[in-house]
Amino acid sequence: MATSKKVITRDEWEKKLNAVKLRKEDMNTLVMNFLVTEGFVEAADKFQKESGTKPEIDLATITDRMAVKKAVQNGNVEDAIEKVNDLNPEILDTNPELFFHLQQQRLIELIRQGKTDEALEFAQEELAPRGEENQAFLQELEKTVALLVFEDASNCPVKDLLDISHRLKTASEVNAAILTSQSHEKDPKLPSLLKMLIWAQNQLDEKAIYPHINDLSNGQLENPSE
Repeated sequence: MATSKKVITRDEWEKKLNAVKLRKEDMNTLVMNFLVTEGFVEAADKFQKESGTKPEIDLATITDRMAVKKAVQNGNVEDAIEKVNDLNPEILDTNPELFFHLQQQRLIELIRQGKTDEALEFAQEELAPRGEENQAFLQELEKTVALLVFEDASNCPVKDLLDISHRLKTASEVNAAILTSQSHEKDPKLPSLLKMLIWAQNQLDEKAIYPHINDLSNGQLENPSE
């Protein structure tokens, strides 16, 4: 069946790509933005020295931010809260949802450790009052307390709360809040640009047959298939 799509050869496509001028400084800025946002402080420092690209924030603050993130990932939520307050007390004061999620994670860690009485007391004293003020918080609290009903957590409908992935989710939320407080984007720009690339290719697929970048890890063009 004949296609009405325009066919663009590899040579033609590469000529079009080569005609696009990208400044090295802009590429370096993208790399630095990724390293800073993701918390690769040593890599960011080395890249700064090698490329002369200045980071958007003080690299010393990255170490502090990563210490908070690591504490949550390891289940040391109380320590993480203290570190956040040392960095900037306004972060939790102005973000009740984040503070609730940190307290919820503290409750989850108590349940994980089998400290049932302590978990119930913590839920009643620290989380229940917040649930009375916010229906969404109350629902999340009820889900979390449900973990105590089952002797075998693997049978609990909300067992995913005990997964390490939930720690990571909370850690990412804290990381984003700290970045926002430092007037920095909470997400790196590079992944967004890659998503835009995929979207643009999908749009162009409707009109043309051309070389694709299918593997984003290597950025190699692959010949079009009709």
